[in-house]
Amino acid sequence: MKRSVAIMSVLVLLTGLFAGCSNNTASPSHPSQSGSPQTEQTQAAPQVLRINAAEPETLDSGMSNDVISGAFIRSLYDSLVRLDKDGKPVNSVASDLKVSDDKRVYTFTLRDTKWSNGDPVTANDFAFAWMRVLDPKTASGSAYKYYPIKNARAFFQGKAAAQDVGIKVVDDKTLEVTLENPTPYFLTLATFYYPVNQKVVEGNGDWAKKPETIVTNGPFKLANWEHKNKIELVKNDQYWEKDVVKLDKINFSMIEDTNTELEMFNNGDLDWAGGPISALPADAIGPLKDEGKLEAMARATNYYLLFQTEKPPFTNAKIRKAFSYAINRKDIADNIGQAGQTPLMGFVPLSASLKSDGYFKDNDTETAKQLLAEGMKELGISQLPEITYLYNTSDLNKKIAEALQAQWKKVLGVDVKLTNKELKVMFDDQEHGKYMISRSGWTGDYNDSVNFLELLMEKNSSNNSTLWHNEKYVDLVQKAYAEPDESKRNQFLVEAESILMDEMPVTGIYSSVNSWVQSDKLKGITVDPLGYIDFKWGYLEP
Repeated sequence: MKRSVAIMSVLVLLTGLFAGCSNNTASPSHPSQSGSPQTEQTQAAPQVLRINAAEPETLDSGMSNDVISGAFIRSLYDSLVRLDKDGKPVNSVASDLKVSDDKRVYTFTLRDTKWSNGDPVTANDFAFAWMRVLDPKTASGSAYKYYPIKNARAFFQGKAAAQDVGIKVVDDKTLEVTLENPTPYFLTLATFYYPVNQKVVEGNGDWAKKPETIVTNGPFKLANWEHKNKIELVKNDQYWEKDVVKLDKINFSMIEDTNTELEMFNNGDLDWAGGPISALPADAIGPLKDEGKLEAMARATNYYLLFQTEKPPFTNAKIRKAFSYAINRKDIADNIGQAGQTPLMGFVPLSASLKSDGYFKDNDTETAKQLLAEGMKELGISQLPEITYLYNTSDLNKKIAEALQAQWKKVLGVDVKLTNKELKVMFDDQEHGKYMISRSGWTGDYNDSVNFLELLMEKNSSNNSTLWHNEKYVDLVQKAYAEPDESKRNQFLVEAESILMDEMPVTGIYSSVNSWVQSDKLKGITVDPLGYIDFKWGYLEP
């Protein structure tokens, strides 16, 4: 999911999560999976969750491609399947699922469910929503998620017609999906395939921006959105499983200062502080861990750096590698992260990596100096231009930026200017190439190397702000998509990541964790092994 750490750090994600496909249905969703209580005493207690979050980029489920927006959208929408607390896809809007013997055709049967305005949710709502994301005119950054579907990529690239895409509405309650190849993680991906109400979307271009106009089908609905201040969600009385939802309201504050957020938690004004949709102060991680108050969970997220490969001197691969090799990742993970982050000498986080020992040595200062000298000679320069590093404002990002600045000065003798901007401004600068080095992160949609490596396939993609492109790299990732033999497929992926690390348009810093503190009274909130948070089953004890 797009630049999740970019967002997070304000966010601080995968364990094995291949959702095996079979002719059996996905397991039915059931309240007991979350330990949600059914007692009258708990039901009578005030059920208002108070939590902090960065502002979402969008509440349009078809346009969301970041962890913050994703958390709100998971609360507002429901898909055919939903991840349970163990990261396993279970039936949600779908009451039944059949998979063909060749593992390529999925037939979903929908249960009777409604939109928040009372309209019935139909198979066409799903098909319309998915095709809308894939339409090149929509320009959604989420289109890549649908590529396992037959001709989805080709349609998005203008090489196939809409009728060629493997999405078929059989009737109002039946949706048939045909894949390009057997895809063991398809059901996990399908948890991100949300529906939209076609009538609402086509009737108002700004439908997802206000409580009065947004129509959703999830456990909660939007009650109030005061930008840069707060968002209020309330229980959706039209939700098909409303009896399982115990929270009457979720109040999201939008406090940028992590110290203020933690202080509010300590004062009893928040029930949760920190990840996955906010962050804890970097200086507080160690003490909270020592006190036994810190909750930490590995996540399929890489914290990494981008190099703008069309902006000198980072047009030169040796110079990019010099800046990468000069970094002491262990120092950053141990002394700044402090919550269990693992140094990453590659791009794919360790949960999905096929080469856990990485592609180069950490803190390889001598090689870094040599590569810098060689790169400058190749460019015909005796002095580097001013080097800038762009990051989004947060306590953790600031400390990492300052550590990088000091390491580059010590090893390479280079003075790097630090620039911090609001998240949305940083994203805009990245997508327009207005940076030299910047930070980002990606939270996996499923636990596989290809979900990370595919980010760098398209030069002009919103997920690839480096402006780097390599046809052999693209070919290897495409071969991995279609290769049924796991050993050969892994070889393709390792070779692709080797190219990436040889040309170094990006470089990993560490594999991330979620870290947070929560009230002892708060139960049932799930943070799955991917690192996504779900409020559906949450409740507050008396």
